[in-house]
Amino acid sequence: MRTIRVGAGAGFSGDRIEPAVELAEKGELDFLVFECLAERTIALAQLARMADPNAGYDPMLERRMQAVLPACAARGTRIISNMGAANPLAAAEKVREIADQLGLGNLKIAAVTGDDVIDAVIDGSFVLDETGAPACALGDRLISANAYIGASPIVSALEAGADIVLTGRASDPAMFLAPLVHSFGWAMDDWHRLGCGTVIGHLLECAAQVTGGYFADPEYKDVPNLARLGFPLAEVAKDGDAVITKVAGTGGQVTRATCTEQLLYEIHDPSCYAQPDVIADFSRVTLAEDGPDRIRVSGATGTPRTGMLKVSVGYDDGWLGEGQISYAGPGAEARGRLAIELLRERLAANGPAVRETRGELIGVDAILGNDGAYPCTPREVRVRFAARCVTRADAARIGEEVESLYLNGPSGGGGATRSVRQILGVASTLIPEELVETRVQMVES
Repeated sequence: MRTIRVGAGAGFSGDRIEPAVELAEKGELDFLVFECLAERTIALAQLARMADPNAGYDPMLERRMQAVLPACAARGTRIISNMGAANPLAAAEKVREIADQLGLGNLKIAAVTGDDVIDAVIDGSFVLDETGAPACALGDRLISANAYIGASPIVSALEAGADIVLTGRASDPAMFLAPLVHSFGWAMDDWHRLGCGTVIGHLLECAAQVTGGYFADPEYKDVPNLARLGFPLAEVAKDGDAVITKVAGTGGQVTRATCTEQLLYEIHDPSCYAQPDVIADFSRVTLAEDGPDRIRVSGATGTPRTGMLKVSVGYDDGWLGEGQISYAGPGAEARGRLAIELLRERLAANGPAVRETRGELIGVDAILGNDGAYPCTPREVRVRFAARCVTRADAARIGEEVESLYLNGPSGGGGATRSVRQILGVASTLIPEELVETRVQMVES
């Protein structure tokens, strides 16, 4: 039975490039997929596009394409990625330019657009899941609204002969589902096989998570040769069953345990994983060893999609001012806590207007909170104090106040830093799929 080999070249925007090159050169792939968008990433990309109409695509697009295009072009491996972010067409033009520089002629590059639905959100009364308020009520604070599109427009681009397909906010599993639909001729209402393909996509979408990267926990879950961690690939059969594996000789591991963790990652109801193309059912999936670093996946299925698409909404949520300073030696924790108390009092009396503040000792209570369970007195602490403010100027005052602790606070403070950044709030809503009109635009090297 013919199989299709699909590799995961990235699991997030800042992922490593070397494992993707290894896949391109040694993975004998039919398709290499780069999943590089998170909810906040698309809003940041939209801000970049507002500043420069030719920007807004993934900042590592050029480096990734320069690294993998020669091997992919030589081996006939086709590339699919959401690195188009807020500007897929500009991304396609940039890849065309890179292909020309590398002397790779006759490459067809497709840009899939239409996920930007900000006008529909402004004109509608779609309710935000997080607040229950209409998204349009954000008004001028609204920065981006991007729908999670499905596999269909990517399939159209592949059927038009695209060697490289660049999208905006496509659903993560849809980018892996599309090459299977295209290669095997699956119908877009074959819910069973679409469910199978979605499970495969979900297992691959976070790249090194399924080969042991996020899995590793020394003494509890040891992973071999983590420094040379390889990215995963799937050998997929026409019936929808697959084997998850990696390139021989690479670091990491593919086991039932690594695959099980990824299978359950970000899943609320395994029997009802709603996607743009299908409601996937993971509840009967079986994972079986098929040799070293080979896990056979079967038992997935699916039911008809809902007809609604999730929309990731990005909005201006003010400014974050932050300062940090360290204390070490006897009494370090007490001095750190005194520093936080002083900051709160001084800002309340003389500081800028703030919406909320947070003071913490990194390594003591920054993540798990202060429940009195810390087992010993720390030898050193790092104070972090942050505040959410309305204006940038107000936010800058926070770091200034922290830095003033050098001479105006507890003894022995050092290594003070300060920063200011815009806060991008992220929320979600649902819109009918008929309001999303996708388009495939082709450029050639």
